[in-house]
Amino acid sequence: MSSNGDDRTPDADTYALKTEKAAAVAAPALDYLPPAPRDYSPRIALIGAGGIASAHLDAYRSAGFDVAAICNRTESKAVALRDQFYPAAQATDQFDALLADNSIEVFDITPHPAERVALVERALKAGKHVLSQKPFVVDLSTGERLVALARECGVRLAVNQNGRWSPHMAYMREAVRTGLIGEVTGFDVSIHWDHSWIAGTAFEDIDDLIFFDFAIHWFDFLASIVGDRAQSVFAMSSAAKGQAVKPPLLAQVLVRLADGQASLIFNAATRYGPQDSTFIAGTKGSISSSGPDLGQQQVTLVTEAGIATPQLTGTWFNDGFRGAMGELLCAIEDNREPINGAAENLRSLAITFAAIKSAKNGTEIDVGEARGRN
Repeated sequence: MSSNGDDRTPDADTYALKTEKAAAVAAPALDYLPPAPRDYSPRIALIGAGGIASAHLDAYRSAGFDVAAICNRTESKAVALRDQFYPAAQATDQFDALLADNSIEVFDITPHPAERVALVERALKAGKHVLSQKPFVVDLSTGERLVALARECGVRLAVNQNGRWSPHMAYMREAVRTGLIGEVTGFDVSIHWDHSWIAGTAFEDIDDLIFFDFAIHWFDFLASIVGDRAQSVFAMSSAAKGQAVKPPLLAQVLVRLADGQASLIFNAATRYGPQDSTFIAGTKGSISSSGPDLGQQQVTLVTEAGIATPQLTGTWFNDGFRGAMGELLCAIEDNREPINGAAENLRSLAITFAAIKSAKNGTEIDVGEARGRN
């Protein structure tokens, strides 16, 4: 008999958390592919010719977006990208001239945050719609100021959180949005990969690299799933035994949700057998994704109806970048806020900053309490 007086004893299978296998059913057709405007095709200027710029241009070329100019302070780098992706585009080092060009409506601004804020501000004041590279800003006050400025200037400001349109994340988000799994009660991510490639690069000097440059994709994905339900964060980070690079490569995060919980584990010191998995539990079902890396993922949806395994098309690179810009263009066309809008992205950053502060202080941090990285 159990200690609470209930003489019902679970059988061995129940006690061992075994369940019957669900019947296979057809996967729901969900709108997970990168969005594209119906008729709106503005001229776009790409600002910055750093390492990520080629991923932007490759995605825009495949989507048929009109990149009219590529600007970089070292003009030769702009020329090289122009020649590779958009031979008819203008290559220039004259940012001010592009601001004054009324035929260019959208700016994709890619430099690092320290340089980017001033460029975004000037573009907004010039009446340009802006897609900002992530991380959007390094403190919430600056982000709030830029959001207010965009509204004052009557233009749209979005953030290139491209992970939102990776096929598996996009399908999972649509499953939640359409109510297939009910109300979310749990969100769990576990990622194991080798990040030692940063040795000798500028990334090695970022102490909170795993949180701010990598995990931010999953903090943003969490925010897109649970909205404003994230209440507090407890996080930790440490170096892995034998790691040769400077930033901690191990990190764990617990997020307290209103009526739910989230956990995120990042092991960037996995030399062999990489693995990436996500599990979202809801009141009516669950949806999960797993695979050896970000580009190879199998999604599984389980509801009362049965188990479905959608066969998704596309890859994070370049669907993620097509989606981030495509959503901005759709929002401009429809005169609405983009779902990757800067105002909404402040939720993602609030979780990110709380994780960074918690890892430094060893205490649970309320979401919104940490206003920046420091």
